[in-house]
Amino acid sequence: MEVVTGALPSVITKLADLAAGEYNLQKGLKGEIKFLQKELESMKGALEDISKTPPDQLPNGEKIWAGNVRELSYDIEDSIDMFMVQSKGRKLANQHGLKKAIDSSLDLLMQPKIRRKIATEIREIKSRVIEVHERRRNYKVKIGVDKPVTAASDPRLSTPYLEVKDLVGLDGARDEIIKIMTEREAVPMQQGKIVSIVGFGGLGKTTLAKAVYEKIRAGFDCSAFVSVSENPDSKKLLKGLLYDLGKSINEETLNEMRLINILKEFLQDKRYIIVLDDIWDISVWKLMRGALPDNDAGYRIITTTRNFNVGQQVGGTYRLKPLCLHDSKILLYRRIFANEDKDECPDEQLAEVSDKILKKCAGVPLAIITIASLLARKGGNIIEWYKVYKSMGTGLENDPDVSNMREILSLSYYDMPSHLRTCLLYSSLFPEDYIINKVCLINMWIAEGFIQCGKQGQSLFDIGESYFNDLINRSMIQPMHDWYSGVVEGCRVHDMVLDLICSISNEENFVTILNDMENTSSNTIRRLSLQSAKEDHSVTWTTKSLQQARSVFVFPSALDLMPALESFRVTRVLNLHGCNLSQSYSLKHLGNLFHLRYLGLRGTSIAQLPEKIGNLSFLQTLDVKRNQISSLPPTVVQLRNLMFLYTDWSTRLPSRIGNMACLEYLVLRIDDSTMDSIEEMGQLLELRVLRIVFNKWNNKLVEYLSKLQKIKNLYIEVIDGRRSIGGLDAWVAPQHLCRLNTVRSCWFSTLPAWMNRSVLPNLSFLWIAVRELQLKDLEILGRLPALRSLELEVDHVNLGIHGRFDVGAGLFPCLVHCKFWGFVEPVVFRQGAMPRLRELYLELFCMWEAKETTSSDGGLDVGIRNLPLLQDVFIELRSEVASTEEVEQVKATLRRVAEFHPNHPRLTIL
Repeated sequence: MEVVTGALPSVITKLADLAAGEYNLQKGLKGEIKFLQKELESMKGALEDISKTPPDQLPNGEKIWAGNVRELSYDIEDSIDMFMVQSKGRKLANQHGLKKAIDSSLDLLMQPKIRRKIATEIREIKSRVIEVHERRRNYKVKIGVDKPVTAASDPRLSTPYLEVKDLVGLDGARDEIIKIMTEREAVPMQQGKIVSIVGFGGLGKTTLAKAVYEKIRAGFDCSAFVSVSENPDSKKLLKGLLYDLGKSINEETLNEMRLINILKEFLQDKRYIIVLDDIWDISVWKLMRGALPDNDAGYRIITTTRNFNVGQQVGGTYRLKPLCLHDSKILLYRRIFANEDKDECPDEQLAEVSDKILKKCAGVPLAIITIASLLARKGGNIIEWYKVYKSMGTGLENDPDVSNMREILSLSYYDMPSHLRTCLLYSSLFPEDYIINKVCLINMWIAEGFIQCGKQGQSLFDIGESYFNDLINRSMIQPMHDWYSGVVEGCRVHDMVLDLICSISNEENFVTILNDMENTSSNTIRRLSLQSAKEDHSVTWTTKSLQQARSVFVFPSALDLMPALESFRVTRVLNLHGCNLSQSYSLKHLGNLFHLRYLGLRGTSIAQLPEKIGNLSFLQTLDVKRNQISSLPPTVVQLRNLMFLYTDWSTRLPSRIGNMACLEYLVLRIDDSTMDSIEEMGQLLELRVLRIVFNKWNNKLVEYLSKLQKIKNLYIEVIDGRRSIGGLDAWVAPQHLCRLNTVRSCWFSTLPAWMNRSVLPNLSFLWIAVRELQLKDLEILGRLPALRSLELEVDHVNLGIHGRFDVGAGLFPCLVHCKFWGFVEPVVFRQGAMPRLRELYLELFCMWEAKETTSSDGGLDVGIRNLPLLQDVFIELRSEVASTEEVEQVKATLRRVAEFHPNHPRLTIL
């Protein structure tokens, strides 16, 4: 189902399954079903062709016809699904997939009443299709089907927003602001300073603030970077500041004034730096300024805003200028031609048209990045580049305003295939600055039917992930990376992109958003995002129908206005993430939402699920993490279509989990009462992500774990702290393993033979304990090409294994997080090793360090100075036999190491 083609792809599939079955349908009905298939296929092709033209360039008649077809497709699918729900009977609980669901209804279709009902439905649908078909004769639209193409993440385009050092034209501005913030002038450094970066959306204010912040934060006692956004929750903002600053609080009981007082008291005698990103209203600044003490320790505050008047009132205004033509060219060419040193176009003709394109982009980085992503897919075809140029309209040439910027963004939006447009528009359900979890978003796409089956062996999630990567590659969403593994965990939508897709969603009646802004959507709600509890929203339910709402998102501030569950007759996605349901809202009728595919109850303060959850036979995703649920009801194992079950590690599952054969994600708690779950787990052959939490180690694990050959992420923990020795020695990991964490459950006797780059080319996260490690083993690990996070514990102290381990040049090229534990002598880092390492944890023994590792320059000769990007160092000293004087000597030496390091990393001695 797509915004371009409505629900037609899903409807056509369902009709094909219905026609192919050996059903005792009324005479001639199969022929009418086949007629519908053919006609709807034709309409689908017409819609795809129409979609290639922006709406403002389409004749009104074609737009009206396309809208009618989309609405018709939704109604058809709702009718088919309603029939399936009514006729499914108890047998559906024991079937999997649409085809089997239809097959299981065979005996019901034999009944004359049911046969007459479906015959009537299909004939009514046919008459509506014929009516729409007649209207199409007035429009000459060619039929053609645009095949969606999945994509792997493109390294040249996948991180346009992340690395400040990779973005162009910021060095000068960054250095200017740093100079402003650090220059003494006639004022001592102890006095605070404020800088407000001002510029319109897409100019790079946030990136510049981040660049300054990362460059100077190490010189402060504490630091925080928070996003304010247009309609901030003041309590949430204050809590976010306290959290970033490292101050723990009791979130539940504190009001706004108490939070302000805690923040002022905490910062009163500290030299702090705080960034308040994206301030829209001066009242927010006044609130935050009142919480930040004006002390004499030398504080620094940076704000960003698109409103110049706000910037003036904040003070210290710095107006960010667009990129010059030279920097614009560098940014454009590096992104198109994937060469960091490229500052000239390799083709003279392309250079000419690119100059014209850059003139229209007017030095706005977001516009340049967006257009570069588009041009990169056109290759070096001069004709295609000129088509892009001519399609840009007036762009940003004369008026650098958001409305003109939308023309640039619209160009890339309409260049995307229809399935990507739909997936992007779905992001308009989320508020501004919301961090969207990647896994949850893909699960929602699956539930909505946006993702169709791909190649043999390719799961729906894999296809959805390629869609997600493609949106990143096209610079339409900003990726959010996990620190330890480097894996993209989520995304944010740039304000300007969000503005565009909200506008399109409203025009197409794709999403109805109820927030503080006016909304002019139609009376029929297809997808609802309830973001605020504005009083006039309470009358919305009397004028708008929720009976056809396919997705319903309710955010915490709007929970009081949420309609009753009975209102959502055909809802596929229900997301209540973060809403407190412990008192104000009942889930009693949840089991009646038969169409649900996605149920998001994460962080809703519930203690149990209703028994009738087992009625939701189409459910694919159940998310109940961050709640107080001790166990799931036994009926949950009736959910045969369930693919993703998100629970807390402490939540116990009922017996017979092997019935849920579609599961791809599972957290499994195993104690004395659930020992049989290990054997049941071995039946879940589709598992990709598995976390097992034992009360104590179970030797049966390897037998059943070896059956799960699709595992990508594996986490095993033992609560009692007694790790098995050699418990996993017989296990061989599948080749597509990406994450492995067994450090708290098991000692590998030696490094497994399969743990090398030829077997595990995609391994990015490795936390393991190996009793006896050889020097060559460290080199093998160092050649894993994708490894970004490593925690390695050895048992050399207990085994009496001595000897120095060196990390040589070229090893661990992608590692950003490293922890070495249990080595008798320290691990030494040679020049050229771990070039990207940011965070290092080491265990050091004072009795050895004080005598043998001090170098002539006063540093510890472990090579920390050879790690150029190091930001944080955590050292745990073992000093059982060392004197207090010796311990203090080592600590002083370590501090000098950090001080002399060119990057001045933060040092924490535990």
